[in-house]
Amino acid sequence: MKHLLVLIAALGLSCNAIANEYEEALKGYANGQVKTIASDPDVIAAVKAQNIANQNLTEDQIIALDKEWRAQVAASNQPLIQEKLSNPTSKKLVGMQEASGGKITEIFVMDDKGLNVAQSAVTSDYWQGDEAKWQKTYSVGPNAYHISEVEEDESTQMFQSQVSYAITDPASGKVIGAVTVGVNVEEL
Repeated sequence: MKHLLVLIAALGLSCNAIANEYEEALKGYANGQVKTIASDPDVIAAVKAQNIANQNLTEDQIIALDKEWRAQVAASNQPLIQEKLSNPTSKKLVGMQEASGGKITEIFVMDDKGLNVAQSAVTSDYWQGDEAKWQKTYSVGPNAYHISEVEEDESTQMFQSQVSYAITDPASGKVIGAVTVGVNVEEL
């Protein structure tokens, strides 16, 4: 990214010019592909099931689960992570990512507490409820979406943004969770 920033400065452009270059494409992706994932019946069913299963979790229990997840990320024994990665909805998300032709770098679905329900790859944490991807979608209402800044992923050297969308129960019209999709902006 440093080389890009040097070029931007040399041309007299601002960093906002780069972010704005992808803004319309990302909005379109949010209201197209990401909304489609958020509306998938299997995704909705998985979120509803986890919302029921976790309805009595306390804040302390959520924080403990998040700590457990973070510890498992670097461990060889990963029961909580494997439980999420091996569920049918996670497998479906892997297929969606693979079918994207390189546009999608990750997909993860969150419940009404911001906890991971399903995902196409391991996330660094289990609880997303303290982050904008959940707060600016789930907490806002139906059809809410959030687009993160475009950043360079150090491990892949790709420029990407996270596009998040509220998941709404079609039967009640209420928001029940959220989905986040990592988008390789160079592929848009």
